[in-house]
Amino acid sequence: MAKYSKGTVGIFDDPHKVVHAAAKTRASGFTKFETISPFPLHGIEEAMDIKRSWIPYCTFLLGVLGCLAGLAFTYYVAAVSWPLNIGGKPMFSLPAFIPIMFELTIFFAAHGSVFILLFVACRLPKIDPPIIDASLSSDKFGIFIPEDDTGYNAAKVQKLLQDLGAKEVRAAEF
Repeated sequence: MAKYSKGTVGIFDDPHKVVHAAAKTRASGFTKFETISPFPLHGIEEAMDIKRSWIPYCTFLLGVLGCLAGLAFTYYVAAVSWPLNIGGKPMFSLPAFIPIMFELTIFFAAHGSVFILLFVACRLPKIDPPIIDASLSSDKFGIFIPEDDTGYNAAKVQKLLQDLGAKEVRAAEF
């Protein structure tokens, strides 16, 4: 069973207010807060001070692994396991095996990236996750501040979110 955080959520109607509120929340010293939006918001990464993702580095390493796996596989098959002497050609000819190496590079990088994104970064699947508000997936926006964030005080957080323009502020689980 997945572990969910308790905290306070502020629900907003305007996407521009959410970006502004996220910047002010970050400036207030909160670092573990989440914004919830039905679509991508321009400027939210800067407002929340989100760092560059580590997934492209994993993709590169998986691509290198796939290329080396293709090289090892083709060498093993052509020169060790099933060597065929055809017309005096070399047992291992790199140009003939580049397509296989290329395909395994793409295969490992693409499938590995999807696996890492879903199961490592997003920790999916989440069975029966708590729903803060059903309208957050259609027309409303939210900022969730967990209880374990630095300097969390329920009254202080509620006042902060109300001052930033939240239409509704309440305790929630996310």
